[in-house]
Amino acid sequence: MSDAGLVLVTGVSGFVGSAVARAVAAAGYPLRGLARATSARANLADFPGELVEGDLRDPAAVATAMAGVRYLFHVAADYRIWAADPEEIIRNNRETTRNVMEAASAAQVERIVYTSSVATLLPREGRAADETRAAREDEVVGAYKRSKVVAERLVEAMVREQRLPAIIVNPSTPIGPCDVRPTPTGRIIVEAANGRMPAFVDSGLNLVHVDDVAAGHLRALERGRIGERYILGGQDISLKETLRTIADLAGRRPPLVRLPRAPLFPLAWANEQWARATGRDPFLTLDGLRMAKHAMFYSSAKAERELGHVARPYREAIADAIRWFRAAGAIR
Repeated sequence: MSDAGLVLVTGVSGFVGSAVARAVAAAGYPLRGLARATSARANLADFPGELVEGDLRDPAAVATAMAGVRYLFHVAADYRIWAADPEEIIRNNRETTRNVMEAASAAQVERIVYTSSVATLLPREGRAADETRAAREDEVVGAYKRSKVVAERLVEAMVREQRLPAIIVNPSTPIGPCDVRPTPTGRIIVEAANGRMPAFVDSGLNLVHVDDVAAGHLRALERGRIGERYILGGQDISLKETLRTIADLAGRRPPLVRLPRAPLFPLAWANEQWARATGRDPFLTLDGLRMAKHAMFYSSAKAERELGHVARPYREAIADAIRWFRAAGAIR
């Protein structure tokens, strides 16, 4: 942008949100971050701006945080592949997005970047998907994907009907440092680097360094077209090659056994029952197995062309993730 203005970033305690906040501060924008009082504090140490507490489910708290804001990055989301009450994920992502967008509209925020997901796009068999195939809620698997479809369509409707100045970005599968929780992909890296993934299913991901996703957010703010969506991805990699790369970088033996998905469904069901009893997130889920049926490959050509989006090689992203998890004590 030609001149700076106060930037609000939601979800700054999280993986992508903290990366966006760092990128915003490094670009010289005055920064305000919004996080719940109960949020994990690891990514909030030495926060490079003003930090305010508030729950996105509370419209009054959101309106207070929005005061004086010129630009908004709404990154926060309930990112869970599994929950005992799946509808909770949908409610959280729908209502928090509504609260944030209505507050931004009332505060006359000049430009908004909304962090969606490639989960809102339909995969293409045999080739990378792009921004042109938007999914309906009934076309996606799992509560998280449904929640992101619902929230993205809400933003699109506000752009269309209320002239909300929003640009949508759709990160693929971010990996890298500061994955505190960690994300489902971060858990795969940790388990594989610790030698606890002896086999794999035939699937694939589009891997991108979280800092390249954050840089893509800034480019979207500065160059994106209102109402457009942009995939912020990296490289398409099979799960087999991903695990081989993790093993190589971690000094482990790569898994060689490819498992069919069908026999794993009873194990996934048992994992979910165990999770309900213990309150701990399952590693293998029924929705995860259903998603693995399709390789989740995506093209960032539009973002590269219009925003100047660039992504470093996926091996560097995995190496950075392993380095951070090792320093955090998650990898032996």
